[in-house]
Amino acid sequence: MFGRVKPLDAILATAEKKSLHRSLGAFQLTMLGVGAVIGTGIFVLTAEAAQKAGPGMMLSFVIAGVVCAVAALCYSEMASMVPVSGSAYTYSYAVMGETLAWMVGWALVLEYAVAAGAVSVGWSGYFVGLLREYLGLAIPPELVNANALIAHIKLAFGAPMSDELVTAIDVGGYINLPAFLIALLVTWLLVIGTRESAMVNAVLVVVKITALTAFIALAIPVMNSDNFEPFAPLGFAGISAAAASIFFAYVGFDAVSTAAEETKNPQRNMPIGLIGSLGICTIFYLLVAWGVIGSVGAQPLLDSAGKGIEPGNATAMAAACADVAGQAVVCSKEALAWTLREIGWKQIGNLVGLAAGIALPSVVLMMMFGQTRIFFVMSRDGLLPEVLSRVHPKYHTPHVVTIITGIAVACFAALFPVGLLADISNSGTLFAFAMVAIAVMVLRRTDPSRHRPFRTPAVNLVAPLAIAGCVYLFFSLSGYTLSLFAGWAVFGLFVYFFYGRRHSHVGRGHVEVHEGDPETPPRPVPPLPGGVELD
Repeated sequence: MFGRVKPLDAILATAEKKSLHRSLGAFQLTMLGVGAVIGTGIFVLTAEAAQKAGPGMMLSFVIAGVVCAVAALCYSEMASMVPVSGSAYTYSYAVMGETLAWMVGWALVLEYAVAAGAVSVGWSGYFVGLLREYLGLAIPPELVNANALIAHIKLAFGAPMSDELVTAIDVGGYINLPAFLIALLVTWLLVIGTRESAMVNAVLVVVKITALTAFIALAIPVMNSDNFEPFAPLGFAGISAAAASIFFAYVGFDAVSTAAEETKNPQRNMPIGLIGSLGICTIFYLLVAWGVIGSVGAQPLLDSAGKGIEPGNATAMAAACADVAGQAVVCSKEALAWTLREIGWKQIGNLVGLAAGIALPSVVLMMMFGQTRIFFVMSRDGLLPEVLSRVHPKYHTPHVVTIITGIAVACFAALFPVGLLADISNSGTLFAFAMVAIAVMVLRRTDPSRHRPFRTPAVNLVAPLAIAGCVYLFFSLSGYTLSLFAGWAVFGLFVYFFYGRRHSHVGRGHVEVHEGDPETPPRPVPPLPGGVELD
């Protein structure tokens, strides 16, 4: 079951035979990483983190950032050594075998596709608000949410007609049109070219960084140290829960590694892009959290028993926010803009909201970019239909898989609310990060002589820390999220054993040859140690 390993040399030969165009440098990679990371997490989830941890969310950002940092060091070694699209999936295939590689690739769907749909829905909320505030235009509720659709689906599956469902049907809608359209627009941009996508993304990154810099410059000077007391009102459990959610704010830096095959001098530029983007984002996150807590406070709202209200409990949160007249950052869906308005910078706050609305599509772009590259490589290995690995003759992009993924994400964004999608996305990401750290340690033992342009420092300390951190945050997620992850994993194994395993190139005994020898037939994979043959 775990014997099908695709040798690194074969992976590199496959990439050379059916490769993507190399057009990205270190700066573009860093901007891609920043574009993928800074987005919904910091602009939206800051309020949720405050509700779970209070001022202790500062420590939550540190915990999530440290886990990502040690994971980034492991990613950098693998990405510089194997500069091929596929990210954690490719690395797992080379070290731990096809079955685990498939599970990693399947888990990455949760990271990229689910996150892309969730961010599209989040952007829709900003867009609708901007139209209302600046142009006085109000989009009918039937075109900006799908609550009525979800309510009807619940009724179809036997749910009782509760007051909540009645309200959803009466005031809800059946499609989120703005989210649908932004996903399609990003799909078109990805089809016409990687370099063009990177240029647009770089502009949007500048907009986001400018907005965050303005927030920091205005919020920190008016901070009050009393707002940091009590620092952890809900204890370390609240800090851990917030760290697990805040992890979504860092999701995406590994999307840089999916661009390895389109990077110039990847041995040098991939580590710069990975570590550079993560460092920039971590500094901004800590300063922003410091500004929010110090300027307006970030104490959580409590129920009658003195316990913190779960942010996902919309009814209880709405009632608690009504009691404080909405004068708490945990009640805001646009925490940074709300904070600036509260400290007397109303117009700047509106501009920060505008910047978020303009720049969030860059996160959708990078999430979809990463997803299409994962599917592209899985198709190239035979685990998915071969048509998905076709490259456009003019644009040199994997257009087929990009269009299919884009349509799926657009429909998902149009028909479903955000809900717990951030935590679901985190579950797939944490699983993949842990697998990369394991792969680095295994490869150091099985192939110690291979050239490593970047070596993870203190690997016997860093890699175990990455694994332990991922496991810790994974089990800090809600039980509902873990159940969904388990169900997704079981479904993935079903798909693998009924399609992927039968069509796998490695399983059929074929390895791609170097493109310089086009007439040479595929050669069989050598027997595994101990005389075990691949079926």
